[in-house]
Amino acid sequence: MNKKTIWITGGSTGIGKALAIKFANQGWNVAISARRENLLKEISDEYENIYDFPLDVTNKSKCKEVFEEIKKKFENIDICFFSTGTWNPKKEKDIDVEQIEDVFRINFFGTLNSIKAVEEYFKNKKNGTITIVSSIAGYRGLPNSTGYGPSKSALNNLAESLYFDFKRSNVRICLVSPGFIKTPMTDKNDFKMPFLKTTEYAAEKIYDGLINKNVFEIHFPKSLTLILKILSFLPSKIYFGLVGKMTKHQKKN
Repeated sequence: MNKKTIWITGGSTGIGKALAIKFANQGWNVAISARRENLLKEISDEYENIYDFPLDVTNKSKCKEVFEEIKKKFENIDICFFSTGTWNPKKEKDIDVEQIEDVFRINFFGTLNSIKAVEEYFKNKKNGTITIVSSIAGYRGLPNSTGYGPSKSALNNLAESLYFDFKRSNVRICLVSPGFIKTPMTDKNDFKMPFLKTTEYAAEKIYDGLINKNVFEIHFPKSLTLILKILSFLPSKIYFGLVGKMTKHQKKN
């Protein structure tokens, strides 16, 4: 029986790397992509069934090229996991238009480029899973998040829109909304992160959600995400008051 294959972008560090290792340990072929070739090679050298395919997802044509390379090597792709992202908290405290454009270029359009690269393949294949990694920051507006939160909110809307389009081809669209996970990106945060979890924890939850469950959204840890989901349904006046109180003691730069 042929091994199943997953393609992971943002696979050099953080959740992407942990998930690559989790799937590799479960016997899958794993294609990992990211900009930092040296980090990708370190991982692929350590695991015989992880293969590196360097990629800058902001390059539309390169996304298509790399996916063609992956198809040529493995023939059948079962899951795509698009988790490229960037976050610079120091530049999020003011309206820095260039910074916001850069965040959207990577977080939103980079993910969109990746999805576009695999769209025809999955619609013709008529099965498989495309996974979009968002964040709890996408549920509703948060302080000091002029670019990151809006980019993730856009991904949430995109995932819901694509759900209908791909369902007609029997392709699953899955949204992943992690809470605070200890990664190089969250290490930049200058505030206390509630319910902080490891990348290995995240990988376990995502693997379980992708393989053992048929849900649209995989969100974790539930102790945090359920609270935020309830908050997101509140009237604006109450929401602003509660979130304002919860975040007023955050350290300012």
